Amino acid sequence: MKKLILAYVLLLSLGLIAQNDSQVGIAGINQEIGEDSYLDTDSTPSIAFSETFEEAAKRNNIAHRKMTNLMDIEDGYYIIAGIFSRKENLKKTIKKFTRKGFSSGSIANSENGLNYVYLEYHPFGLEAVDACASKLNGKYKGDVWILEAEKEVFAEEPIALEKVDYEMLNTKNSVAPNVVQKEIHSPRKNLLIQKADQYFEKMWYAEAADLYEEALKKGKDNYYSFDIIQKAGDAHYFNTNMEKAFHWYNLLYKNYKDEMSADNIFKYAHSLKGTGKYARSKRLMRLYNRKMKKGDFAKITDATTQTRNEVVLDKILGTEEKLDIHNLSINSKYSEFSPMFLDSNQVVFASSADSSFFTTRRYKWNNQPFLDLYVAKMNEESQDLRNAIKYSKKINTKYHEASVTFSPDNSTMYFTRNNYGKKLKRDKNGVNHLKIYMSKKVNGDWIEAVEVPFNSDDYSTGHPALSPDGKQLYFVSDMPGSIGQTDIFVVDVLGDGNFSEPRNLGPTINTERKEMFPFINSNKLYFSSDGHVGLGGLDVYEATYSEEEGFGEAVNLGKPINSNKDDFSYIVNEETLEGFFASNRPGGKGDDDIYSFKRLVVEEIPENLNAIAGVVTELITGDVMPQTMVELLDENGIKLKEVVTGDDGTFVFEDLDGDTKYTLKTTQEEFFENELKVSTRENERMEVDISMRRLKEMIAIEDGIKKLKTEMIHFDFDKSYIRKDAAEELDKLVEVMNEYPDMVIKIESHTDSRGSKVYNEYLSDKRAKSSRDYLISKGVAPERIESAKGYGENRLLNECDGTVRCTEANHHLNRRSEFIIVSM
Repeated sequence: MKKLILAYVLLLSLGLIAQNDSQVGIAGINQEIGEDSYLDTDSTPSIAFSETFEEAAKRNNIAHRKMTNLMDIEDGYYIIAGIFSRKENLKKTIKKFTRKGFSSGSIANSENGLNYVYLEYHPFGLEAVDACASKLNGKYKGDVWILEAEKEVFAEEPIALEKVDYEMLNTKNSVAPNVVQKEIHSPRKNLLIQKADQYFEKMWYAEAADLYEEALKKGKDNYYSFDIIQKAGDAHYFNTNMEKAFHWYNLLYKNYKDEMSADNIFKYAHSLKGTGKYARSKRLMRLYNRKMKKGDFAKITDATTQTRNEVVLDKILGTEEKLDIHNLSINSKYSEFSPMFLDSNQVVFASSADSSFFTTRRYKWNNQPFLDLYVAKMNEESQDLRNAIKYSKKINTKYHEASVTFSPDNSTMYFTRNNYGKKLKRDKNGVNHLKIYMSKKVNGDWIEAVEVPFNSDDYSTGHPALSPDGKQLYFVSDMPGSIGQTDIFVVDVLGDGNFSEPRNLGPTINTERKEMFPFINSNKLYFSSDGHVGLGGLDVYEATYSEEEGFGEAVNLGKPINSNKDDFSYIVNEETLEGFFASNRPGGKGDDDIYSFKRLVVEEIPENLNAIAGVVTELITGDVMPQTMVELLDENGIKLKEVVTGDDGTFVFEDLDGDTKYTLKTTQEEFFENELKVSTRENERMEVDISMRRLKEMIAIEDGIKKLKTEMIHFDFDKSYIRKDAAEELDKLVEVMNEYPDMVIKIESHTDSRGSKVYNEYLSDKRAKSSRDYLISKGVAPERIESAKGYGENRLLNECDGTVRCTEANHHLNRRSEFIIVSM
């Protein structure tokens, strides 16, 4: 991000990797900010919004001069009030200015023997112009001018010059340029490179990146050495311009692969993710892990872990949560991030947008104004934030304030600010760190903030986040005991401004890279990281907490919350499933934008478990029957669905109605159709077995006579009509006769002994002819039925001849029809 998060926020971890990969520190807002200025940020500024130092000085009629190689002074801008050749006058003047409250001193110029007395020093030219235009806030009425001090940079050794066609480098499909190295014995670097290096060392990455780009575009005078290409990539990386960072890291890899450190490879891999090149990023991360194994400080990632990480990344890329996301009205062309709920209707956030027409103060990491806290009203329907105004004047200063959290009763707030009292405080390396401050609300107003006791001038703390009950404070730091560049810690809030000792959340949450922007909600911790497996840049993760096991595995929230850019400062209301996060993804209004999100609740349709499943087998052998057609019929015999059994003879009908009657009908060549009635039960899976009989199995020989063996064709007492069960059996005869087209049969029908003999012969004959007529109605040719004759009670199957007492069941057995095969 051109980012305040990198800069402002603990940010520094980022870059504070020197060329030998040793960490310098997490300079929050360090050399970029000058010593305490006499400017009042509420006073009318004199510097136009986008002016350079030279333009601002000219417009305000302020003389200025650049000098190089001045001894024993810092580069920067000095407000000069006098020039002396005699040291006694020099000392008197300095004492006089010091008594009036100025940070006065002198600069000696060995070339002309003169001494320049200055009233104030400013690292930024615009600040110096502003101070002169305001007459140092009305404290000095004499004439002043600005001396711009700059050291010349000399190369200690000959520098390798690599001639590269920049147009080729800028072509997407170009191959690595043919680099020819030669010795340059000039003792002086290219002036643009010198200036870029100075900006880079001061962590003014936005300006350094522009100068490296300009210098490296100039063709034959370019210095395509490892150091310069690396810095060009790093300057863009620290501003999260991943497209340009990738361009230079890619060139570095093509020409200096073997010289690249693990840190170089990691940044290159991240720039690949940031441009959507995930497959190549995976390969680079394998190389990174190999280099890490060789390092003394490495956390070893073996092949199994790497494979797992790739699986996790593939899973993240393959899933996307249903969310409604909107860019908010309060976003500007600068940075807005770190939203936090103030109450149910308001959100406090950080912004570098200045509400005045002019601005005087810019943060050199990303060349944007300093951060302040703002508050905006939340629209419940649209989730938009509107009517943003600056938050409390007791909290905002002329330097950075951001990342706020409130106690449950809104009586206490914690926020991040520069280490700042009457002036900026620095450590022994000149780094101005970040600190957490606490303020109480008294009579409706916030009182002056005080530091929390676990701050230090030697490391940074920031991004405070209170637990819902206000009993624990989570925060980010690079304090001793950190696992990576920045870690998440927690302290117990003991009351009366007292806290427990900070506890590191451990390797489940923290990696060797950056973890930041914690937000704790019920039993879940949300945070951003570039060390866990993700889509590129900072991604948002969640980890669930349990009393027994602590925080569980960090889970990437996936798309669309995360992208291949920086996604961070995520907050959510678990009850409404609505929240906010910040991102520098494409399509935004400025650098970092705040987005609202709302989880789309998809109405869950109760799972329908109503189903009928089964297996079809052959009746005699029990073998399963694949490729059998199974039809599902409703109560009226209308076909609803059909399936074909699999190789294992199984079938299933799902999503059926509960408590409903169905019929299963099975068909296959050389087998009789079969039907089975099944009733479903509510939310149950009904399992059934269906057996099918081969057609040829109906041909049998009894007492030397070949017959079609069916279930008995029974008739009701004193009736000749075809019953339903009889029709089912006659249908089987039709199937057999269709299978054997030359078959000729005769039909013999019989009655029981009740009734007169003559009547029984008449009734049986009528039943035989009813069977014949039914077969003909089903398509059997009349000539294939030789005869249909009734025999009355002459061929009884049991002793029920009228002389003994018999049951109805015994009589029923004698009422039958038989089908005798005449030829086939």
